[in-house]
Amino acid sequence: MADYAKRQSPRFFFSKRRFRVFSLSNNTFFVRPLRRVFVLPDITALVVSPAFPLSMSEMEEESSISLRQLMANEGLVPSLEDEEKRRVVISKLQKIVVKWIKKVAWQRRLPNHQIAATNATIIAYGSYGLGVHGSESDIDALCIGPFFASIAEDFFIVLRNMLKSRPEVSEVLCVKDAKVPLIRFKFDGILVDLPYAQLRVLSIPNDVDVLNPFFLRNIDETSWKSLSGVRANKCILQIVPSLELFQSLLRCVKLWAKRRGVYGNLNGFFGGVHMAILAAFVCRYDPEATLSSLLAIFFTTFAYWQWPTPVVLLKDTYPATGSPPGLMPIQLPCGSHQYCNSNITRSTFYKIMAEFLRGHNLTKDYLKPNFNWKNLFEPFPYANTYTWFAKIHLSAANQEDLSDWVGWVKSRFRCLLIKIEEVYGMCDPNPTEYVEPYAKQPNIVFYWGLQLRTIDVSNIESVETDFLKNLNNGSFQGPVGRIQLSVVKASQLPKNSECGNNKRSKKMTKACWRIRENKQCKETPVYSQHLPGYVVGYEKMNNRDTESL
Repeated sequence: MADYAKRQSPRFFFSKRRFRVFSLSNNTFFVRPLRRVFVLPDITALVVSPAFPLSMSEMEEESSISLRQLMANEGLVPSLEDEEKRRVVISKLQKIVVKWIKKVAWQRRLPNHQIAATNATIIAYGSYGLGVHGSESDIDALCIGPFFASIAEDFFIVLRNMLKSRPEVSEVLCVKDAKVPLIRFKFDGILVDLPYAQLRVLSIPNDVDVLNPFFLRNIDETSWKSLSGVRANKCILQIVPSLELFQSLLRCVKLWAKRRGVYGNLNGFFGGVHMAILAAFVCRYDPEATLSSLLAIFFTTFAYWQWPTPVVLLKDTYPATGSPPGLMPIQLPCGSHQYCNSNITRSTFYKIMAEFLRGHNLTKDYLKPNFNWKNLFEPFPYANTYTWFAKIHLSAANQEDLSDWVGWVKSRFRCLLIKIEEVYGMCDPNPTEYVEPYAKQPNIVFYWGLQLRTIDVSNIESVETDFLKNLNNGSFQGPVGRIQLSVVKASQLPKNSECGNNKRSKKMTKACWRIRENKQCKETPVYSQHLPGYVVGYEKMNNRDTESL
């Protein structure tokens, strides 16, 4: 009798009551009456038969409710006030660029009817464009202008000056030498990254279709790179069967990646665009799937993915030639054989695959009654996993110089990771930033786990020497800080050394370094190339532009 009951309903439990209790989430329960009871002679408890068993869809819904409750408890969904604040920022930026492009058209001496007809626009992309941003997330917004508005003069001088004149705009920085040049600034306290794309048309519609070949003809390489993020976003949003499920899945996946220390392109892991494409790939499996089943499918899929087989959302008409780049190639859905930029190394590939497999092992039983989603999002236990750590201590004379110096060093982290791999083998770059409060100078410290149990401490000196050469060969022109590498034991790590538990980890330093202008430098006017005698703006004689990766 007991075997029969167990076989018919593995979720039932022994109870002296004639009701079955089902747990929804967050200590919420409901009950159902039992139809018949089997009395077993060898035990005092009662075994019930499935009078009203939960269907598979009901169990899926239970699990999804629990997962959504966890997301809400983690604060992954921004408040209505945060949403409205970002909408206002985008709306104001749109009005600014419209005013800017008409000013540029007048400087170009275009006819009055063309000045009246011309237009520029703003398109949000990234996490905000996909609708998966948090309350502290930045805004990635692309400025798209017509053929006569150049990036060097009109965007980086005219538009920059217009932004600097606004009372709600602060900390305006020009990032000219990046892979995607942009203006970075704060608008009502929200950090905005604003790249520029120039299309070969007179006027840009507000709802411009960035996938339409008409708008993409004969554009320059910089504009093409700037458009790639917007185009990828639009393709993803068109592909996924359910936008709400995709957004929820991506929020869960990003939380998992951050907690387990496998998020961040600079450290050799996945970035935001990588996670978005992987989530969209899974969402196409089953349009009727629930959130909990999609998350389980996500880990099952990529735990056994045959890398370096690329992940492809949209198959091109013509087959790709040659091997895809990198250890874990992920193809952008918006171009012909374009792949996401990746910094994945041997070490980070191993870490990502280990976390995929862990996620699969945890979620394969997600329909069991005692399953707890919190276990999936437990912070990675660095201190309990590794015996030795590479300590990276960065310091500078003041906090402003430190921010610049850390941004520059982080942009070269992949080179450091490869050098450590050459000497020590496997290395796990913990992205969490720590501070030594008793140090004389402002500082930020990183602790990267080393796989070997026995370490030759002296070898770190050669790693530091080689990495310093790499830093000095770059184009950083700001105040050079200090970097000191050492090898420490796990017992020497600071308290709360788990990934994501350190307070500073909530707002990490961005990989952007400022090269501040000398206050004693004189400003020189920049004259329009098309309107003699007209000053479009001013630049420093020793202009040092910000750089970023």
